Amino acid sequence: ARLYVSAAILEEYASVLARRDLGIRRGERLRLLELVKNRGRLVRPSRRVEAAGDPGDNKFLECAEAARADYLITGNRRHFPAFWRSTKIVASREFVALAGPHLL
Repeated sequence: ARLYVSAAILEEYASVLARRDLGIRRGERLRLLELVKNRGRLVRPSRRVEAAGDPGDNKFLECAEAARADYLITGNRRHFPAFWRSTKIVASREFVALAGPHLL
């Protein structure tokens, strides 16, 4: 399994992790972001997409398309179509059930 991210996704992760209600200390946030940057593969989407129920989620479809990802894993499936191009949109539990046995 490979993690793909775009600059827009990294910006969103930084913003979400900085929310006061999450209570994540600055040092921990920076370590988490660094882990994603170091382990993820940065892609640069070449076109804009407008297919998500929430316009702010289009960046994830753009990244999936640029990466030619098999799966887009989200905790909020209601904002996404079931598929985007050849990418299947799944919840984390579904991904673990599908891919988990192959990752051992």
